[in-house]
Amino acid sequence: MSLKVMNPADGSLVRTYEQMSKEEMWDVLDRSQKTWLEWRRTSFSERSRLMKKAADLLRDRSQSYAKMMTLEMGKTLKSAVAEVEKCAWVCDYYADNAEKFLSEEPVESDASESFITYNPLGVVLAVMPWNFPFWQVFRFAAPALMAGNTGLLKHASNVPGSALAIEEVFRDAGFPPDAFRSLLVKTSWVDELLGHEHIKAATLTGSGPAGSAVASRAGEMLKKTVLELGGSDPYIVLEDADLDAAASTCVTSRLINGGQSCIAAKRFIVVESVLDPFTEKFVGGMKAAKMGDPMDEESTLGPMAREDLRDELHEQVRKSVKQGAKCVLGGEIPDRKGAWYPPTVLTGVKPGMAAFDEELFGPVAAIIPARDEKEAVELANNSVFGLGAAVFTGDAARGRRIAAEELEAGSCFVNELVKSDPRLPFGGIKTSGYGRELSYLGIREFTNIKTVYVA
Repeated sequence: MSLKVMNPADGSLVRTYEQMSKEEMWDVLDRSQKTWLEWRRTSFSERSRLMKKAADLLRDRSQSYAKMMTLEMGKTLKSAVAEVEKCAWVCDYYADNAEKFLSEEPVESDASESFITYNPLGVVLAVMPWNFPFWQVFRFAAPALMAGNTGLLKHASNVPGSALAIEEVFRDAGFPPDAFRSLLVKTSWVDELLGHEHIKAATLTGSGPAGSAVASRAGEMLKKTVLELGGSDPYIVLEDADLDAAASTCVTSRLINGGQSCIAAKRFIVVESVLDPFTEKFVGGMKAAKMGDPMDEESTLGPMAREDLRDELHEQVRKSVKQGAKCVLGGEIPDRKGAWYPPTVLTGVKPGMAAFDEELFGPVAAIIPARDEKEAVELANNSVFGLGAAVFTGDAARGRRIAAEELEAGSCFVNELVKSDPRLPFGGIKTSGYGRELSYLGIREFTNIKTVYVA
């Protein structure tokens, strides 16, 4: 069976890839397990040397890998290059810090010696999405490999080239050939993989239903999982905010990756006293976005990844308008080949509408009025999601309080768009998942946090 990669910009065939047979899949898993038995005993200095080489290769190949991403899922070439470079950063970060993060920690007790040590678990399965085909993988792979685990990747079916390129990076950097492998297999086979004794843990970034399926199967087998799922990130704009800066940042966040990001801003909750001026500035910024060929450096918005995803988004817009929202910009499918959708703004959005309750995974913004700070926070938290959130205010102390104490999300930012950073833990609550990636917390997720007691 083959995988056909279609260019979302024009619907043309990019390339066809052959899927693995089930026998090949089991063979790779067996070799990954055997590799782990040796890899876990390598020194941190050796792991670090290889991970630094992986970072160098990413930087050297950033243009070619970026072009592949753009052809496979439509992100602008400029943002794809930045994504590859960010992957190099996370490789360097864990190469520099893994030994410190996983060093033995002495603990006082009644023993002559007692301490905590962090041991690798084994083969970890990663089920990853198409929207950040490199970054989503490397933020798992870099810490997992540095911790002494081996990794298997089941990537989204529309980005097989990216999956194989990531495997290539680690192989060319000098890692053991089966330390990190990409499995071009059917999604339905993930269930069987999770049931195999060699798979010790799993991580998934993706939709809620996908996360539930993986968590359910892993739960049956009592295997550790980390899930980073959807989000409907609220951005609160208070009456004392710098509206020009807030509107500009909000537009940028809404259109990042064509709006196809779990942590992209989606719900803009604005206090009524500044609702009109903010809306005018925000709509102006969305209108100024240049939708065009993602290979063109001047384009700020490419196509969506697939036409079916574009059609689902359009239906959410139509449904919201029927429910009482007003479409003040965009909202129509362009008459052109490809998965295009324009910057779209809905105003007067309220709880109960699709644009409020559901994740809008594309360049569609929902503007929601609030009477005051109290109601704005209530509206922000009125969601099944809890991945990211932001607040804009001229009072830093006020913003800090709201972010730290009031907003229900895994990452809360003040006067800035929500973003991931290797130095900071990343993950969500509620139906946005559980567990953390990145920082020292992320590398410890797939380790045995072991107590050692010496009498």
